Amino acid sequence: MSGGPLSGLRVLDLSWVLAGPYCTMILCDLGAEVVKCERPPFGDVARTTGPLLDGESGYFFSVNRGKRSIAIDLKQEEGRELFLQLVPQFDVLVENFRPGTLERLGLGYERLAEVHPGLIYAAISGYGQTGPMRDRPALDVVIQGAGGVMSVTGEPDGPPLKPGLSLADIAGGLFGAVGILAALRERETSGRGQLVDISMLDCQLAVQENAFLRYHLTGQLPQPLGTRHSWAVPFQAFPTADGYIVVALAWGVPNQWALLCSELDAVELIDDPRFAEAHARSANHAELEPLLNEAFRKRTTAEWVERLTPYEIPCGPLNNIAEAAAQPQVEARDMLTPVEHHTLGTLPLVDTPIKLSRTPGGVRGTSPDMGQDSRALLAGLLGLDGAAIDALVEREVVWDERPTPELG
Repeated sequence: MSGGPLSGLRVLDLSWVLAGPYCTMILCDLGAEVVKCERPPFGDVARTTGPLLDGESGYFFSVNRGKRSIAIDLKQEEGRELFLQLVPQFDVLVENFRPGTLERLGLGYERLAEVHPGLIYAAISGYGQTGPMRDRPALDVVIQGAGGVMSVTGEPDGPPLKPGLSLADIAGGLFGAVGILAALRERETSGRGQLVDISMLDCQLAVQENAFLRYHLTGQLPQPLGTRHSWAVPFQAFPTADGYIVVALAWGVPNQWALLCSELDAVELIDDPRFAEAHARSANHAELEPLLNEAFRKRTTAEWVERLTPYEIPCGPLNNIAEAAAQPQVEARDMLTPVEHHTLGTLPLVDTPIKLSRTPGGVRGTSPDMGQDSRALLAGLLGLDGAAIDALVEREVVWDERPTPELG
C-alpha cells in the first residue's frame, strides 16, 4: 500500500467515542499519521463500549484502527505545558468535547493558535461553538431528534424512529473531515490555520436538504413513508416469497412502468389511468401498493432480480448485514479488510470507500492500546531522553502502555 494522499499530514486527535474518531479515521485511512491524545487512566471511553471480548472493545477497534496513542494528564499543569510543546508538531487538531472544555484548561483554539499559527483546529460538537444551545450536552440520538431525522423515519402513523446507524455522529465526522481538508487547502495560500466549527445539528439539516426545501416550498411537513419515496412510485421495498426486493423506477426512462407490469403479470395496470403516469401513481399510492405487494409475493427475491435486471429496472435484494458483507461486489471492491488485533483476533474491518487510482488509502493496522506510543512519540517529536520520559511517567503526567483500570 502507498503512503496515501495525506501522507505526511500529522493529526493530533483529542476526540472520543464516535463523531471525532470517525473524522480522524477517514484522515488516517487516507494516509495521515493520527495520534490519539487520551486522558488517563481510562482513555477514550469507547474502550469500554461493547461488544467486548476479554475487556477489549470491538467498537473502539473499528474506528481507531491505524492510529497511535499518547496519554497525557491535561489536568496537571506539567501535562498542559507538555501538550503545548507537542501542538506545533501537528498540522491538525480534532476534538469533540462540549464547547468550552479545552478553554477551561487554557488549551482552546486562541491559545493554541498563539503557539502554532498554522494549526487547523477542528471542533465537532452537538450544537456548534456559537448560538444559544452551544453549552447543552448532546449525544447522537438527541441530535437526530432535534434535527428532524426521526420525524421522517419509520412507517406512516407509526412512532418516531432513528435510523439503524449513528447518523448524527457519522455526518459530523464526515463534514469534519471535509472541513479540515478545505482548511488545509486554504492554508497552502495563506499560510494560516483556522477553526473548523462543526455542529452535528447543522449536519442533520444539511443531509436532509430536500426535506427542508419541500417544507419551505409547499408548507407541508414531510412525514415518515416507510421505505417509499415522497413522489416517485414504485420506489420502495416489496415483500417477496422469501424476503424483500427493493425496486426504484428511474426518472425519465420510458417504458419502465410497462416493462415492470409485464413481468409482474399485471398488464392491466399499464394503462390504468390511476397508475399510468408517475404523478398519478404517487397520488394513488395507497391503492397501488397492495396490488404490487400481491404480485411480488409470487416469486423469490432472486427470481425477481433475475427477471428485472435485463430490462435495466433498478432493483436489488434487501440484505441483512451478513448478506451485505457476503456480496461478490463487496469482495471485488476490497471493502472488508482483515486486521489482526492482539485480543480480538483477526476481524474484517470496513475499509475506506474512497478509491484513488494512484495513491490509494486503506486500513493501516490495528487500534492502539492507551499510551502505547507515549515514549516513542515524546522521544521522536520532542527529543526527550529516556530519563526525562521516565520522570514524566513516574509523576503520572504521562502514561505509557499499561492495563486500563476497570471503570466503576
